[in-house]
Amino acid sequence: MVSRAPADRSTVTTEAVVAAALELLGEGGLDAVSFRRIAAKLGVSGPTLYWHVDSKRKLMDLMAEALVRRSGTAYAGPEPGQPWWEWLRDDARRMFAGLIGTRDAPRVLAGNRPSAESFAGIERVLSVLTDAGLTPGQAQQTLFAIGAYVIGSATEWQAEAERAKEQPLPPADDERLNALRAEVLADQPVLVAAIRERLDSPHDASFEFGLDLIVEGLRTRFAPLD
Repeated sequence: MVSRAPADRSTVTTEAVVAAALELLGEGGLDAVSFRRIAAKLGVSGPTLYWHVDSKRKLMDLMAEALVRRSGTAYAGPEPGQPWWEWLRDDARRMFAGLIGTRDAPRVLAGNRPSAESFAGIERVLSVLTDAGLTPGQAQQTLFAIGAYVIGSATEWQAEAERAKEQPLPPADDERLNALRAEVLADQPVLVAAIRERLDSPHDASFEFGLDLIVEGLRTRFAPLD
């Protein structure tokens, strides 16, 4: 058996390292992402990677930026004529959809810090909000708040989806279970009604409910109706 000689570090790029890391993420989650596995996937020696990415935290920051670009929320700003609050809503929805589609993607984004290559895009989207009347600090906090909400919601969604593989939620029209639930929770009629209402809701109803509270709250504060 002839072993493959390790590639020279000049033949490996940072983008290739990140792409390999994202492949491993999709295959086995964040626990499967290691410099050893990335090196094996690229056919290089482990130390070669450190010329491009010097730590696991830095790698996760780069992975986070790549995931944001894939979701279509990479600092593009509103469409022509689109109100800023609807742009925030659409961006949050795209980011949520992108995160729940890749195993452990929310964990990658949590706590990430942008690279210098992202500063121009961040400046652009902050300017959209400051042009709408927010202070620079308020604009930044708006992006932080929505980002944290999306990441938290996507984390919860993936955890629930994993649990549902073994403990799926019952169908809303299962009258036997509905009657049993009402009997067991006879002293908690509001809870029974809440459960029934939630079972009848689409899978993203909780996310949309919270997003609406945030976006409409921002609109009420910074773009009140005349």
